[in-house]
Amino acid sequence: PLHDLGKVAIPDSVLLKPGKLTEAEMTIMKTHAKSGWDMLRRTAEHMGAEGSEYLQFGMQIARWHHERWDGTGYPDRLAGEAIPLAARLMAVADVYDALLSRRPYKEPMSQAEVCAYIEASAGNHFDPVVVEAFFAAIDQLRAVADRWKDEPVQDEPIRISVHG
Repeated sequence: PLHDLGKVAIPDSVLLKPGKLTEAEMTIMKTHAKSGWDMLRRTAEHMGAEGSEYLQFGMQIARWHHERWDGTGYPDRLAGEAIPLAARLMAVADVYDALLSRRPYKEPMSQAEVCAYIEASAGNHFDPVVVEAFFAAIDQLRAVADRWKDEPVQDEPIRISVHG
């Protein structure tokens, strides 16, 4: 749940933009990885040893889940096993969820399209062993994705009544 924590530091004009981001906007968006890592690092400093293992994994995931197996990711251009395993796992899970989900700038892809993309990205974007593990658990992942898939937006206004 903490992998995109740093997005709280991204202006809504960039985060919720309905179209493709400009190069400058993408530079801003990429700062979310280090921002999330820094927020969790400061939290860990305040907590001391209590909860530090959980936060260490959270920090790894927040900072490096956009690194790519081939070294072309961000923020540190790590490659291969230099990317912590927790971040390599989150990279696949994050892309799986993002491609299946509706976003302000795109419609969701089908399960088949998403799986084809992940399979084709093994060895460049993703750790091939993590992709193999992903497909070993695909039935369970599909069940979770189906349970939590985006619902169509309702056109009816929300009515709130306050009784006092």
